Amino acid sequence: MAVTRTLASSSEEFFQQIDHITKSHSLRGSESLCKLLQYLAKQALDHPDAPLKEYQIATEVYGRSADFDPQSDSTIRVQAGRLRMKLAEYYSTEGANDPTVVKIPKGSYHLVFEPRQFASQPGMVNTQQEMVATASVEVVPMRWKVGVAVLLACLIASLALLGGMLWNRKQADTITSSAGAEAAGPATGPLAEFWRPFTSVAEEPWVIFSNAAFVGRPETGMRYYNSREDAKTAVYDHYTGVGEVLAVHALDDAFSSLGRRLRVKRGSLFSLDDANNTNLIFVGSPSENLSLHDIPGTQEFVFQRVDSGTRKGDLSIVSRHPNPGRPANYLASPSGVELTEDYAVIGLVPGVTPNRFVMILAGTTTFGTQGAVEFVSRADSVEKLLRQMPDPSSEVKPFEALVRVKIARGVPLETELVALRER
Repeated sequence: MAVTRTLASSSEEFFQQIDHITKSHSLRGSESLCKLLQYLAKQALDHPDAPLKEYQIATEVYGRSADFDPQSDSTIRVQAGRLRMKLAEYYSTEGANDPTVVKIPKGSYHLVFEPRQFASQPGMVNTQQEMVATASVEVVPMRWKVGVAVLLACLIASLALLGGMLWNRKQADTITSSAGAEAAGPATGPLAEFWRPFTSVAEEPWVIFSNAAFVGRPETGMRYYNSREDAKTAVYDHYTGVGEVLAVHALDDAFSSLGRRLRVKRGSLFSLDDANNTNLIFVGSPSENLSLHDIPGTQEFVFQRVDSGTRKGDLSIVSRHPNPGRPANYLASPSGVELTEDYAVIGLVPGVTPNRFVMILAGTTTFGTQGAVEFVSRADSVEKLLRQMPDPSSEVKPFEALVRVKIARGVPLETELVALRER
């Protein structure tokens, strides 16, 4: 059952709770997440036992076409992950005292409404519990209590037996799945071909995500740390953009589909020892992922600050050898207007040691980075990239690509290839 009801609960109260959340600071301005939350709430109340599929959400909530493929498009999984994070943020701040808690269990898209369990103070009695207990004493005769106790004992024994059977079944299924995976051999398809430099070795690659050094606090304003002006003791290095967080999630999904796992580390903890005999995947631009300054980087598409004009100080991507008619500088939307586009670099470069590789996935903003990672985590977009390679029939060789990311309300909607260079 997707909805947990209490004595005083009603559909109106549940929808009122959803309304509180959508109007909260946590979801303010996030129209796509509000729309998803309202849809999931209605489905949970109207069809509590009907399973919700990604395809249904994609077509009914986001207007995707009938050929939407959840296997190659992770949009719904990403959006659900973002919504889980926003719900957790809401209930840790504004909704800390709400009587009803709304959750999306992992592995499901059904909302669950649960009554909050408030801790009673010493000497205090929960009124609702007291009323239920009193009613039980008055209504239930003693002989029925004995019968209920016997039935409960039988039920517990049955559940224990069923649990044991299910556990044994799960263990057997796990062994069978593992054997089947071994027999099936290596994964195939565009995604497997693109990531083969990282999956063809025994070591799991390191994903190094950005966490720039900041000074200040969220309550009073924050900015990047400047070593020439700021005291080192006032630095905070544990902030990471939402795009990088969702990017790591998308990469994990892609590698899981290939039967591989990832190791994850924040940039400030990266050392060159991590690069020895290991493939690396860097998520985030050099302005925030400072570890990129310690390894060989991209050569055709490089990050630079604009040194003059109205965009002075903004981060741009410079094309060292632009095609005829193409600009040399690429920048995101100006900071004074709504962010609708960004540019990002996708680069496969040789690693520090022979036969190892580094993948650089970096936008000038956190959403550009997210768009670049989602681009290389989907089979359809990766296939387009592979077709642009000088020799599509051979294994993937070091390259650098520039992509444009279209953004709406802080969500990357579309990523397109602008230019490709072979190293």
